[in-house]
Amino acid sequence: MKTRVETFTPPSTPKPIGPYSHIAKVGEHIWIGGTAGVDPSTQQLAGPHVAEQTRQILKSFKVMLESVGSGLDHIVHVNVFLQDMSDFEAMNSAYVEMMGEHRPARTVFSVKELPKPGVLLTMNLTAVTKSGSPA
Repeated sequence: MKTRVETFTPPSTPKPIGPYSHIAKVGEHIWIGGTAGVDPSTQQLAGPHVAEQTRQILKSFKVMLESVGSGLDHIVHVNVFLQDMSDFEAMNSAYVEMMGEHRPARTVFSVKELPKPGVLLTMNLTAVTKSGSPA
């Protein structure tokens, strides 16, 4: 049996700034690449603060995950790339607000810079479809 890798970017999400798709899916497994807090309706940052950008990233993740039969409650792992660790608490507050009670594994990195001007953080994730729910 041949493994099929599907890659795409849903139309109601921010446009990638490079030669990549936001989503890669193999069977029940989903990967979403580095996503910034860009409002897809304007293609501009959702705001100048880390909390606004965090909320927008998770809103975009929700749309992306729903497009492949998943949701925020099916995220297995999240990587957070923060430009300034002093934004950690504000990011955490917005993250908890958007994620509710679901607490996937998470890693937070401090990075020197990010490719889009004004971006304070990006996130990527690994998830499963609702039919492939973790135990």
